[in-house]
Amino acid sequence: MMKEIESTEVARAALRMAISRDRAQEGVVKEDLRREGIRAAAIDIGGEYNGVVKVAMERALVAAKREGLIQETHTDEGAVAGATREALSQVMNKAFGLNVGGKIGIARKSEHVVVAAFFAVGLVHLNEVAIGMGHRAIPK
Repeated sequence: MMKEIESTEVARAALRMAISRDRAQEGVVKEDLRREGIRAAAIDIGGEYNGVVKVAMERALVAAKREGLIQETHTDEGAVAGATREALSQVMNKAFGLNVGGKIGIARKSEHVVVAAFFAVGLVHLNEVAIGMGHRAIPK
C-alpha cells in the first residue's frame, strides 16, 4: 500500500480539528494527532462573513503561535495567514453578505501547514454548509 502523502495527512488533520463538535472533542483530536507527530489548533469563529475574515486571520495566527505550530517569523506567520485566507476565500461565494458560524482547524507536520474552515452559512435557521482549505509549505 502506498504511504500517504504528508500534505494530505496534514490536511485531514486540520479538517478533523475544524469539524470537532466542542472543546472536549477538540482536545481528544489534538492529543491523537500529537501522537502521530502532527501539531494542531482550532478556533471558533462566527459573525457576518465580511467582518469574520480579518478576525479569523488574526485568531488563526495567535492560535498557531500559542500551540507551537509556528514561530514568530515573517515566513511562518505569512504561511498561516495565506492558508487561512485561501480557506476563507473558498467559502466566499456561499458566505458573502451572510452570517457564518463554525470552526477553523490548523495543523502542521514538518514543512506542511494546512488551515481548514468549516462553517454553517445563512440566515436564521436556513443554513448551508461550507468547507474551505488552504495549504502552505514552510521551509525547514
